[in-house]
Amino acid sequence: MKGVVVNSIANPVQTAHAIKAMLSPQSIVIMGASEQLTKINGRPLKFLLEKGYQGKIFLVNPKYSEIAGLTCYPSLDKIDAIPDMAIIALPASQVCETIVALGNKGVPSAIVFSSGFGEIGPDGKELEKELLEVARKSGVRICGPNCLGLINAFESVYATFSQYADGDTHSGPVGFVSHSGAFGTAIAALARRREIGLGYFVNTGNEIDLGFSEIMQEILLDPRIKVVAGYLEGIKDGFALKKLAKSAIEHNKPLVLTKVGRLGAGALAAASHTGSLAVEDGLFDAVARQYGIIRARNEEQMLDILEVMLYTSPPAGNRLGIITQSGGAAVMMADRAEELGLVMPRLTPESEDALKDIVPGFGAFKNPVDVTGQFVANPAILRDSINVMLADPQIDIVIIWLQLMTNHVDLLVNLFSDIRKNNVKPFVVCWVAAPEAAIAGLHKNGIAVLRGAEPVVDAVSALVWHTQTRRELLQDQGASLPKINSVDVLSSVTGLHGVVPTMTAFQLLAGEGIPMAKVTLATSEDQAVEAWRMTAGPVVLKIESQDITHKTEAKGVHLNLNDEVSIRNAFRSIMKSAAAYAPKADLSGVIVQQMSKGDAELVIGVKRDATFGMMVMVGFGGILIEVLKDVAWRQAPFSEAIAMQMLNELRMKALFDGVRGSAPIDKFALAKLISKVSYFADSTSSRLIELDLNPILIGEDSLLAVDCVMVVD
Repeated sequence: MKGVVVNSIANPVQTAHAIKAMLSPQSIVIMGASEQLTKINGRPLKFLLEKGYQGKIFLVNPKYSEIAGLTCYPSLDKIDAIPDMAIIALPASQVCETIVALGNKGVPSAIVFSSGFGEIGPDGKELEKELLEVARKSGVRICGPNCLGLINAFESVYATFSQYADGDTHSGPVGFVSHSGAFGTAIAALARRREIGLGYFVNTGNEIDLGFSEIMQEILLDPRIKVVAGYLEGIKDGFALKKLAKSAIEHNKPLVLTKVGRLGAGALAAASHTGSLAVEDGLFDAVARQYGIIRARNEEQMLDILEVMLYTSPPAGNRLGIITQSGGAAVMMADRAEELGLVMPRLTPESEDALKDIVPGFGAFKNPVDVTGQFVANPAILRDSINVMLADPQIDIVIIWLQLMTNHVDLLVNLFSDIRKNNVKPFVVCWVAAPEAAIAGLHKNGIAVLRGAEPVVDAVSALVWHTQTRRELLQDQGASLPKINSVDVLSSVTGLHGVVPTMTAFQLLAGEGIPMAKVTLATSEDQAVEAWRMTAGPVVLKIESQDITHKTEAKGVHLNLNDEVSIRNAFRSIMKSAAAYAPKADLSGVIVQQMSKGDAELVIGVKRDATFGMMVMVGFGGILIEVLKDVAWRQAPFSEAIAMQMLNELRMKALFDGVRGSAPIDKFALAKLISKVSYFADSTSSRLIELDLNPILIGEDSLLAVDCVMVVD
């Protein structure tokens, strides 16, 4: 395009500069400004003037010479200054040429309100590609297109036409970024109603250039921000999300995300079980767990978690105490706490004795404690019960449940405020149908107040989990194993493409210290018999073909063979069945290996994902893994401690401790193997696509991979 200034893509420093200029501009130019302040291209000026923006405002539109008392220029080049940020409120057909003009002027960033791009179909996609190319060449970084823009409430930057800006948008310690404009606005409005102040509100729209994670990274670094939150409709850059999550942990600013699209159509056809189980949401969930991202199921849960994070100090552990005025609420919360892995310990005898003297006889003095409604007549019952529980060494955090109490707001607010001042341990109030004055009073005194029994347990669980996970992540830094091999072991094997022959795959993995069964390739009955004789014991025969990866489906596996006749019969049967199953398959022969036994069958797999890179899976089930779906994922590479977390996530983890007389399994050896596979995956990431070690037979003193599928570029 004529007039384009050719620049290379911005480096990280330039990107950070552009985002800072966008989020905190000293000057703003509105391209396509309107004198009608109720229109989309007029509302940003209206907000900037009404909300008291202190920077310079430039307006460009050849139709006007003045708008709202400000000079309106016919073109950008007539402005003597270089604005920090541009708002583009023009038809889609004019956006590219506007970006060129901004680049020639030296404007580093632009927010593109304009719709008519990828969201409308193929023609819009093409225009979107052109826009990105122009932006790259011009050196202008874009938020959008098809977005609502942003608000920096700290500095009264209102580069938006969102309805949210019509009301009070007081600043606060939360940074919020949303893929969706309308739903993001709804979340912001709910946050305002719940007195959760958003210091930043950003809608990224089509996100063709600057992404969610890049923008959130700069918001997170603002010292005025304590918690960051986002609404996601998908993940474009998994590595940027990982970087953001690590930064959030380092700066001790919880990252709370709601991501939709949990139940997608599933993965495309894959050669391995691992590949078929690798769907985006499952991988996102694993990455979130791995790097300390708190996942909220919906907008209300997100706001519950934000409130608890903002007002509640981190607990020392996961031991929960509950005090209620309702036995029913106590049971509901105790059930939910157990589901989420919180511990409801018994109080010390001293605490129970003290509570027995405080709580009315028709109440309950064991955890959970039911103080009944009698405390209204005698507030000391509630006050003293809470103090006893907070002082108990078995308790790390307390939830207090009550309802209504419209006539006792001041009494209860003062009571909770005094308790907070006199105790170090954290507590959260659950006040059902709380009067607005009660909520405002508790917030003023730094106390979180939620509105439902299960939601409050969910939010407390998120706080406990994040505290524990952050502690573990900081401890795990530097504890990772060195890479197995600094050189990609696949780089020395030329000519490989697709499914790697079994013999080659076994040799590569065994060479990296992964315990692999001994295998022999037989291309004839005689060779199969000879291999059996060399094994000196029962063997298994399996079809060998790069075109057949699921051998049992092709009736290509015969077990426990221990005589010449059965070996010959099995060889012929396998070759015949495989040929019938896949007539065009190239049959290399039959793999012969010694029969192995174990107390359980596991799968360890690797999948190269377009979003998250090399992902490693462990799960129970062998050939039934896709049915059981008892799996855990992590992003490679990772330490043995992370591998141990994966094992503890499996639903059938009790098998590791031994069942019905079987010996317990060495989980530490298994965790070491999983970690080793993760480093193998990382070192071979340039070529490895999929890897299945399936099954891995595990016993008291044994750990052996007896089959594998390896797929490479």
